[in-house]
Amino acid sequence: MGAVLKALELIGALGLFLYGMKVMSDALQKLAGDKMRGILSKMTSNRLSGVITGVGITTLIQSSSATTVMVVSFVNAGLLKLSGAIAVIMGANIGTTVTAWIISLLGFEFSTSLIVFPLIAVATPLLFMKKRKSLGEFFVGFALLFMGLEALKNGVPDFTQPEYAGVLNFIGSLSDYGYLSILLFVLIGTILTVIVQSSSAMMAVTLVMCSQGLIDFEVAAALVLGENIGTTITANMAALMANATAKRAARAHLVFNLIGVCWILILFKPFLFFISKFMLATKGIDPMQSAAAIPIALSCFHSFFNLLNTSILVWFIPSIEKLVNKMVPANDEEEFRLKFIPTGLMSASELSIEPAKKEIEAFSKRVVRMYEFIPDLFVEKDDKKFDYLMQRTKKYEEITDRMEVEIANYLTKVSENELSLGASQEISSMLRIVDNLESIGDSCYQLSIAIESKKKQNIWFTQDMRDKLQKMFSLVREAVLEMNDNLSENYHSVKGERAAEIETKINNYRDELRTEHTEAVKNNIYSYQTGICYSNLYAQCEKLADFAINITEAIVKTQQ
Repeated sequence: MGAVLKALELIGALGLFLYGMKVMSDALQKLAGDKMRGILSKMTSNRLSGVITGVGITTLIQSSSATTVMVVSFVNAGLLKLSGAIAVIMGANIGTTVTAWIISLLGFEFSTSLIVFPLIAVATPLLFMKKRKSLGEFFVGFALLFMGLEALKNGVPDFTQPEYAGVLNFIGSLSDYGYLSILLFVLIGTILTVIVQSSSAMMAVTLVMCSQGLIDFEVAAALVLGENIGTTITANMAALMANATAKRAARAHLVFNLIGVCWILILFKPFLFFISKFMLATKGIDPMQSAAAIPIALSCFHSFFNLLNTSILVWFIPSIEKLVNKMVPANDEEEFRLKFIPTGLMSASELSIEPAKKEIEAFSKRVVRMYEFIPDLFVEKDDKKFDYLMQRTKKYEEITDRMEVEIANYLTKVSENELSLGASQEISSMLRIVDNLESIGDSCYQLSIAIESKKKQNIWFTQDMRDKLQKMFSLVREAVLEMNDNLSENYHSVKGERAAEIETKINNYRDELRTEHTEAVKNNIYSYQTGICYSNLYAQCEKLADFAINITEAIVKTQQ
């Protein structure tokens, strides 16, 4: 029973560490979400700036997994090129080494009570300030991280006691196979990181085991290499249902880390010897001899390895890009499903808005193509071509229904997390936009049915009626194209004046047609049935334009 409780204590300590890291990372992403979005999309023009961007963002949010998931989602949303994404991922590997330094310097060199309670004291008033809440959450997360680390340190048994001799003997037996033992611990590190889903958490566990004398420097270094491989699984999971380019970015992370681990394993003994000599020269203690020196030495190993690996492989980004392009060939069927919204792991809520924007932009383009079927249907006389256009319209209407549901569900999931006021307003407007886009699809379908009904009933329009409907189609096209252009722009730079002018023109023309129609029915210029069909078409067109104008109004509302 005691062993079970001890195991639960360790698992709980690890959970507290992970939760602290999540709170801290999420708070920082809320604080700097828009800035990070801008940095990632602008500072990847060359490989060096991409690497620096990756280092900076991962240092800031303290999670290479969060950075790589974010990068995958941005590639998925078309905001990052694959080459830029690979450079950012390389930088993220360097940035994540900062966590090990924080843990080894602060977590082992100082009493955590000197850090934890002052942080909570500073955080408490901030949590009650609307504009400073995220900063308070960051401090709380940082404090929880160190509380988890302290619990891990205290929870690890004293393996010098006789009752734990079997554990030491077992680990010692795994170390008796020479180079094969190194590979075995690399594998163990990989598996454990995949299970925990955080290389930083596994690094903390490894550092604690080192400081307690449970594992030696060589075993710890092998575990760290495994953690570097295991951390790539998160991004690959995030890309499972993403588009081909996002999958390639995730594979590039795996390829990059695997290549690094392979070459360092070849030079493993000399590299550890170099770290040992470096520690002797700087700290005066040898990690091969003293357990107290291992945490700092392991942080050095982690940093030097990732710095060297990035410095070498950054020049081979085009080759890595070609390799992952072959690993993940393009999928022609992607045109018929959501392209930008990931169905796996999501990045922080603030950053999850961008893929939805790109998906809405694609939704708009699809709706514009659907509307173009209507004027063609109206003039088409060939039965086969007419039936083909009707089938396409029906298919597009079904697609728009599915797109609305999937985008709305995604935005609803994002909104369940804490968001800034600006992000909440954006999501509210985007939900209104997708609703109106689906309504445009419905209106297009209703117009196609009305035209089909006219054809089946052999209803004949005069040339004047046809010309006036063509003019209405043209005015509505203006509204739809203006909507599409506005959705392609930065929401905060969109002006609503042009859309309002188009709406006024359409409403005035609708009123003109309505007046003429009323007079025509009174004077028996055409039959009642013809009049019903005619008025239905121009009224449905005006209704469709209203939905398009509503979308521009929703975009403008995000600026308030």
